[in-house]
Amino acid sequence: MSAAPGQTVGPFFHLGLPYDKGDELVPPGRPDAVRLHGRVFDGDGVPVPDALIEIWQPGPDGKILQEPGSLRRDGWTFTGFGRAAVDPTGHYSFTTLVPGPTEPGKPAFFAVAVFARGLLDRLFTRAYLPDPATGDALLDSVDEDRRGTLITAADDSGYVFDIHLQGPHETVFLSFPKHRGIWA
Repeated sequence: MSAAPGQTVGPFFHLGLPYDKGDELVPPGRPDAVRLHGRVFDGDGVPVPDALIEIWQPGPDGKILQEPGSLRRDGWTFTGFGRAAVDPTGHYSFTTLVPGPTEPGKPAFFAVAVFARGLLDRLFTRAYLPDPATGDALLDSVDEDRRGTLITAADDSGYVFDIHLQGPHETVFLSFPKHRGIWA
């Protein structure tokens, strides 16, 4: 017997993956809250209306959190994990905290996963804060002309990070051994 080829089923993300306040890593009115938001585009530059974005991030002190309760928000515990569906214009938004660097001298970033129609598996990338420090092995390994696809832009509410699934502005997506994880 041979294995069957992978096939997409869906997109049905809106049925089982979003959860109440999944896009609020902290309450929107919190004084130190920022927004991470952007749009998801296909290879033709058309917004993708049915994607789902997940983020993982350290706290402002750079510590990787391991708090329970990511799927059941209690209104005050910051867990470092969020999940947001895009709207019909491809826009997503998270209310969160500014991540700190996980190591001294390294740039801070959000780890991002993208679920979208046509994908057999989710895509992983990073969203670095503007003007990232040098010395990050991953960022330094990306061709200079493509690094900008991994860097957020500051705006009045926080940071903008657009995701391009294909095309001339394609976001750099990561491939790593399963045992290494998103922080490696």
